[in-house]
Amino acid sequence: MIRSVLMTFLVVAAVGLAIFLVLGATLWHYQERVVFQPPGPPHPGAAGARRIDFVAEDGQPLFAYLVGEPDSTGIIIVFHGNADLAGWQIPWANELARRTGRAVILAEYRGYGGLPGTPTYAGGAIDARAVHALTRDSLRVSPDRIALYGHSLGSAIAAELARDVSPEVLLLVSPMSSARDMAGRISANAVMLFRTRLARVHYDTEGLVRSLDAPVWVAHGSRDAVIPVEMGKRVFAAAKKRGELLLIDSAGHNDLIDLGGDHYWQWIRKALGAVDDPG
Repeated sequence: MIRSVLMTFLVVAAVGLAIFLVLGATLWHYQERVVFQPPGPPHPGAAGARRIDFVAEDGQPLFAYLVGEPDSTGIIIVFHGNADLAGWQIPWANELARRTGRAVILAEYRGYGGLPGTPTYAGGAIDARAVHALTRDSLRVSPDRIALYGHSLGSAIAAELARDVSPEVLLLVSPMSSARDMAGRISANAVMLFRTRLARVHYDTEGLVRSLDAPVWVAHGSRDAVIPVEMGKRVFAAAKKRGELLLIDSAGHNDLIDLGGDHYWQWIRKALGAVDDPG
């Protein structure tokens, strides 16, 4: 009887371990596919913006959309979320340029918008550095007049770039505190993976902002079901230099701008040092 129970226990334990290992291996293999989810074709064109093609340091072809013309006022580099496209942001970028008087450059990632390559954590950092170099060297914008803006996944990419380039200001919309914290919303196996050296995605916005000299501004929807508002609050609280925390009641992950309305535009203009809102 005891032997039978023991054998049953060992079989169940072995099956459980096998399932755990299979799930863990699957998460390891596909971890970046979970983080990066490029939309398929058709991809939007550049109506309302100027497309600029350039090449990253590793030879990866890239492009970005420029709205407006850079001048002494400065420029805003925008990094979009994981299932978004730079081209979809062109109407918003035109409104942003109109309201702030600044040029806007919408960065695209490898593997997105028809670009070749596969999006990865390391590749995203290279792409971010490349668009900043383009802005600084080709568009001739002084680094201290370059603001970084990121939404969702883009907020993590913007924060990592801010660590390396010291922007004028860092604006984060619906930021995650860290990749590890987000993994906890997927499964226990994902948490275990992100606690090991096997993890390839190392975003830690909450940790990064502790040492940033640039002021950090955060906006988050109170009903965000993708990235909880508590993460945005933690990122803001951790910042070495805090700007302003904007919480939009009833807003989710993708409707913060619409529901925020004037509050959102006042927040972003204040972050950029603008005074009179043209409306």
